[in-house]
Amino acid sequence: MSRHEPFTLTVPAGASDHMLGAPHAPVTVVEYGDVECPNCRQAVAGVNMLLTRYENQVRFIYRHFPLEEVHPHAELAAEAAECAGGQGKFWQMLDRLFENQSHLKPNQLRGYAEKLRLDLARFDAEMQDHVYLQRVREHQQSGRESGVRSTPGFFVNGKIQDVSFGMHLLFEAVEAALHRKS
Repeated sequence: MSRHEPFTLTVPAGASDHMLGAPHAPVTVVEYGDVECPNCRQAVAGVNMLLTRYENQVRFIYRHFPLEEVHPHAELAAEAAECAGGQGKFWQMLDRLFENQSHLKPNQLRGYAEKLRLDLARFDAEMQDHVYLQRVREHQQSGRESGVRSTPGFFVNGKIQDVSFGMHLLFEAVEAALHRKS
């Protein structure tokens, strides 16, 4: 791949991904995010607007990309989201984590699990055994291989989309992808 070609998603969307929106939508948006990243927190509102505006036309997938060098609690929080996902509450936990970005220590993560009424014995065991660490690492690896260098890292139908100058660029990329499909 030359330096001038856009980066592409190396691991396509699959059944194991956490997804919102229409499963067979013509446009797939994948975000590589870090729950301790302020920019990712700001992106949540934009993603929600995108899903509302393009209902049945966009499916959204979230993958973990904790930047552990700058966000020391992000990796464990990603594991907590996956533990909640194992109990059908991934998105609810992800929302809690973003809402409480500066409170991601283990006892706080457990508190969020309790508020979500997760099976705490299972949550505790999975967190202690790092059951989902491999999944988080696989997300990170696929993100790196796809060209993600910072968060949030977005892809629209497999092509990387820079949003460093605003989320409107994501909306424009979705709009362009929809016009190519029609």
